[in-house]
Order: sequence, then C-alpha cells, then structure tokens
Amino acid sequence: MKVADLVELTRAPAAFSIPGDAWSGAAHTVASGAGGRGWAMPLASACLYWSGMALNDWCDREVDAVERPERPIPSGRISPGAALGVAAGLGAAGLGIAALLGGRSALAVSAPLALMVLAYDAAAKDAPIGPLAMASTRGLDVLLGAHASPAAAWQPALAMTAHTAGLTWLSRGEVHGTRPEVAAAVTAGTVAVAAATAHAAFHDPQAGRAARLAGVGLSGAYALVVGRAQARAALDPTADAARTATRTGIGGFSLLQGAWLARRGRLGAAAAVVGAGPAYRALSKRWSPT
Repeated sequence: MKVADLVELTRAPAAFSIPGDAWSGAAHTVASGAGGRGWAMPLASACLYWSGMALNDWCDREVDAVERPERPIPSGRISPGAALGVAAGLGAAGLGIAALLGGRSALAVSAPLALMVLAYDAAAKDAPIGPLAMASTRGLDVLLGAHASPAAAWQPALAMTAHTAGLTWLSRGEVHGTRPEVAAAVTAGTVAVAAATAHAAFHDPQAGRAARLAGVGLSGAYALVVGRAQARAALDPTADAARTATRTGIGGFSLLQGAWLARRGRLGAAAAVVGAGPAYRALSKRWSPT
C-alpha cells in the first residue's frame, strides 16, 4: 500500500478542517482549566475522521466501481480488506487517544462520535436522515474539545452541525448534479449560520473589541466564500458545480471555526485555523477531499 493511496483513501487533506472543531469547543468551556486538554483533541478527531473516510470507501466499493472507478479500492490499489483494516485501526486509535488525553469525559463524547461515523457510512448515508447523521459528527467533534463542560459549547457545535448538514445535502449531487432548490436552500442556510455567528460575536459581553471585529469579519468571509459557491450551484446545478461548492464548503470550516475562536479572544488559534485554508486548497488539487 503506497502512502499516496492511503492519503487518497482517508481524504487526508480534509483533516485541515478538523482542529478548529475541538479548539472552538475548548475555547467555550467555562470551568477554569476545563478546556486545557481539549486543545489536544484534534489528534483523536483526525483519526476518527480518517477512519470514517476509509470506511466510507469500503462501504461504497461496489457503487464506486461504477461511478468512481479511479478510487483506491475499485482501481485495485488498495484491497477491501486493507481498507477495512485501516478504518478499524484509525477508529481504535482515535478512541484511545481521546481516553488517554481526556479520560472518561472525553471517551463519553468520542464513543458516540465513532458510533455515528459508523452509522452514517454503513446505513444512514443514502437515507433521508443522512445529512443530519453526518452533521451530528461535526457537532460532537466540537463537544469533544469541550468534553469537560460540553454544554458551554452548544453554540459553535450547533453552527458546525448546521454547516455540515447543508454541505452533506449538497454533496449528494457531486456525481449526477444537484437541484436548484437544494442549492438555494443550502445557500440560505449558510447565510443564516453566518448571521447567527456574527451576532453572537458582536454581542458577546466578554469579548474585547478586536475579538468582536474578528468574529464578525470572519463570519462575513464565511458567508461570502461558501455562500457564493453554493449560489453558483443554484444557478448552474451541474455535478461540477456541486463538487466545487462541496470542496469550498469543506474549506469554509476554517472561516466558521475561526469566527467562533475569535469570539472568545483566541485570535492566535483563529489565525492558525484560517491559515490552514491555503494548505487545504493546495493539497485538495492533488487529492480530492470528497
């Protein structure tokens, strides 16, 4: 198994969208020191994410043989058994890292997260509840960063959940094209998430002026970058437009996460998350993140 094939199987570049989930959750914990180890949770999150991507291709191997024969399993570059082994190994690693770094409270969040990843890939993906099932994994990922006090991070968790639901809904048109009404509804959802995020940042009494401005600015950038790509898919509902909007939406996680981090005054973390965007875009040109 070549490293390049493993990178493609796990959609490794998309992991650049992962750290901001846990970090935004950790930034919203209210207990003193509660978010400390939450900053290390992206290690567990990345393993669980890569596990889900490998499992996704294992579950879709027969469909991909017809629709996407260039993928690692149908092309013969990775055997189905090896792909399943990668998925299982990464899943176990993710749970182990979460338990090691965060103890029982982290395991109490990471275990349901792993189960939702499994449920989505194995059963829910093509069901009507598929987008909600996928969205719940990103919401739980935020809560994993806030595992010591998860209720404190409900706002960024809800924002990430809503963004992922729309992203997943639109991604269903990557092969055969989407519908204008679907892309329009997803665009409206993106604008609503951006507005709610900007409102929360601007009216946060604990945020300083710089944090408020950064939160509002990043919310606007998120609406512009992600919403514009989705609006284009509404006007031109082709498979290419849907794929472009989906990839842009994955990259847009960094802007949304950055806005929630900035709201809590974590401007350095916000800059790091947003700064990962160019790396994601560069790598996604070689390895598809979807």
